[in-house]
Amino acid sequence: MRKTFKTLLLALPLVMAAMSASAADSPVGRWKTIDDKTGQVKSIVEITQAANGTLSGKVVEVLKSDKGPNPVCDDCSGANKGKPVKGMTILWNLKPDGDHKWAGGTVLDPANGKTYKSKVELHQGGKKLDMSGCVAFICRAQTWVRE
Repeated sequence: MRKTFKTLLLALPLVMAAMSASAADSPVGRWKTIDDKTGQVKSIVEITQAANGTLSGKVVEVLKSDKGPNPVCDDCSGANKGKPVKGMTILWNLKPDGDHKWAGGTVLDPANGKTYKSKVELHQGGKKLDMSGCVAFICRAQTWVRE
């Protein structure tokens, strides 16, 4: 019994280190979205990974909005039209595209209801995420910070 306990105590730091390294290699988790124009934190987006390996992101908190504390996506089309931004999936279908990079997805900007081709890249040991949305060759980028 004592030997098992000692083994567990010795293994715990290794497991914790492996979990930290895994988090540093993946954008899965909660992110503060930073407005590229004002530098202010706008929302919290939670990125998850599906069984097929693709990533998606959902707004779990709206912290600052020009449309009040509970904004809806008035300019969205389809199923998102008039829906609350909180709880809305705004990032989907990102696939691995090299070391610390995912691409080929779509991002929705709830402020204007438009969708863009998206890609993300992890930096600073998994603490920052560069997220960009593009139409043709014109791109807009934001840096998100891990919560």
